[in-house]
Amino acid sequence: MKTINWGIIGCGDVTEVKSGPAFNKIKNSSLIAVMRRSADKARDYAQRHNVSKWYSNADLLINDPDVNAIYVATPPSSHAAYTLAALNAGKSVYVEKPMSVDADSAMIMAKAAGEKKGKLVVAHYRRAQPLFNKIKQLIQDKAIGEVRFARIEVCKTVTEEELANPGRAWRVDTAVAGGGIFHDISPHQLDMLYYFFGEVDTASGISAAQGNLYKADDIVAGTISFKNGVLFSGLWCFNVAAGLEKDICEIVGSEGKISFSFFEHKPIQLTRNGKTEIISFDPLPHVQQPMIEQVVNYFLGDAPNPCPADDGVVVMKLIDTFTGQG
Repeated sequence: MKTINWGIIGCGDVTEVKSGPAFNKIKNSSLIAVMRRSADKARDYAQRHNVSKWYSNADLLINDPDVNAIYVATPPSSHAAYTLAALNAGKSVYVEKPMSVDADSAMIMAKAAGEKKGKLVVAHYRRAQPLFNKIKQLIQDKAIGEVRFARIEVCKTVTEEELANPGRAWRVDTAVAGGGIFHDISPHQLDMLYYFFGEVDTASGISAAQGNLYKADDIVAGTISFKNGVLFSGLWCFNVAAGLEKDICEIVGSEGKISFSFFEHKPIQLTRNGKTEIISFDPLPHVQQPMIEQVVNYFLGDAPNPCPADDGVVVMKLIDTFTGQG
């Protein structure tokens, strides 16, 4: 295999800029087929992105002999089924986050990859971005001394879509997303904590549906004790008043702290000795491109797996624990 010929299952909004265009901008990588259940939308996407083939049936794309790798970019409820079908067809798989709707189905996916000797990567793409690798380097270099604790606070207002159609947005439909907005955004954060600090010792959490706009939880709190001694606490609330939005992570050490945002384009703030250093990075045109490049190299046998299925399972277990499903 000299070129990874990609097929996308679920060429929706996430693939328009974040990921889709990147497949053709990486050496030895080409996007040759896309699929949506709506034939008109699949055709439109293919025409706009110069993709040669389009399908409205996932099985046809999976079994296309010209496609040797599948990007599963559907809502979480179908991640497991499409991943298993692709692995059974001998195709390598890059699956969107969250890996699935719960840890049990994620473990089935990981087990299948092992049994089939297939290649499966979870799209925790911040692992490959320069900003987050800089943070990991600062931690490893003990720029803030020994890390004592980390904390995350995310507060968001209710979206117009949720107000207009309470409970109908797929991200707050537990049958489709596994939970609420926490399930959609927290995998990026929880995976980076695992990437930074390693194995989890214990975890606990609590969640509730306070706003009554939908059945899914709209507030989640959780704690983690990592085996290296670092403690973590996090709070996610998706029903605050306008003006109270927040997206902050702080990693505090014996000699300073690192502050940054997960979802806003802001610089890293490194505080030590009473002074704050600003470390900036240019925005990425396609946020998944660095990760997709690593995935391509892994699929070609030239690099290790940048985010193995077992790591995705760890994140799903934390999500289940925080929301009372574990």
